[in-house]
Amino acid sequence: MAQHFSLAACDVVGFDLDHTLCRYNLPESAVLIYNSFAQFLVKEKGYDKELLTVTPEDWDFCCKGLALDLEDGNFIKLADNGTVLRASHGTNMMAPEALVEEYGRKEWKHFMSDAGMACRSGKYYFYDNYFDLPGALLCARVVDSLTKQNNGQKTFDFWKDIVAGIQHNYKMSAFKEITALGRLSHFSVPGHRPSTLAENCGIYFPEIKRDPGRYLHTCPDSVKKWLQQLKNAGKILLLITSSHSDYCRLLCEYILGNDFTDLFDIVITNALKPGFFSHLPSQRPFWTLENDEEQEALPSLDKPGWYSQGNAVHLYELLKKMTGKNEPKVVYFGDSMHSDIFPARHYSNWETVLILEELRGDRDRKPEESEPLEKKGKYENYPWTTNFQGFLQAIQKQLATIQTLH
Repeated sequence: MAQHFSLAACDVVGFDLDHTLCRYNLPESAVLIYNSFAQFLVKEKGYDKELLTVTPEDWDFCCKGLALDLEDGNFIKLADNGTVLRASHGTNMMAPEALVEEYGRKEWKHFMSDAGMACRSGKYYFYDNYFDLPGALLCARVVDSLTKQNNGQKTFDFWKDIVAGIQHNYKMSAFKEITALGRLSHFSVPGHRPSTLAENCGIYFPEIKRDPGRYLHTCPDSVKKWLQQLKNAGKILLLITSSHSDYCRLLCEYILGNDFTDLFDIVITNALKPGFFSHLPSQRPFWTLENDEEQEALPSLDKPGWYSQGNAVHLYELLKKMTGKNEPKVVYFGDSMHSDIFPARHYSNWETVLILEELRGDRDRKPEESEPLEKKGKYENYPWTTNFQGFLQAIQKQLATIQTLH
């Protein structure tokens, strides 16, 4: 991978949506995500009501790059060679002696550098984005609760209930509602085909729809101006998101304005990344949309527009036609190393730019909200990283780990 590239030399500029063009108000969105799952577990699955109470200190557990062993309830932080740097059982961090006894200096049992491994499997779950992190805290607290209730329980089978919570909160009908006049308005979730039955359920999507200003940051005028400048300079602009069409539309209208479609030549929703980059066209065709509902699978992509699902191979063929070049140069901006950065580069040979929310630091914090001077730059209360330099090193190791996992 080249260390430097020129944006001016790129023919096509692509963007992810969530946590890239669309910034979330993380203190609010994290609580919403956590509550949407915790309430389901307590009310529908009978878990301890203590899960519903979260303290500010509890959030310090969250850290990108953690893997959860679904059998033993341990969270681990891996080095790029597969050895375990730190670990916890639930939220309880392992002492160095216990860490050595449990894992030693060898590769983690699910780390397969020779054959490659996925970041999602039936044996572990890898947390690399802000949608997942509240779930990491919830799962850790579930492990704590079950361990306490069952006198040191060693193996766990709660993941099926987490999956049920995902289905409940993020299924297609969760963002649909029938108004008193019987008019159907619909919003939906990535990865699920439309259903004909409208149903108002779940917490997350209805709440975002009810009060988007609480959870979303509008794009600064400087970003909107920059996008327009790219467009005026003859760049082809792409929006590729795994969010479903109607949720994408809601976000974009709020953060960019009702005319946001004028900025993008091609919009691809329900892209199901990283499969969008890694799957063959026969495995993942593009679909036409009508009123945000998938209609017809396409054998190829012949013209710009708004589509669902799809694959990078057919997209690139269209970009060749649009640019008149055999090898148009593409750059893609995204926040997830697993879903955006690695697959776009590895499978499609695109240039990539990682959007890292953490680098904003204290820029958005008011002076009166800042930490005391003696605590600035020190994260001794954070279990997974000890200082900002250590945090940046952890990000670099996470990227190296993602590359090795594939």
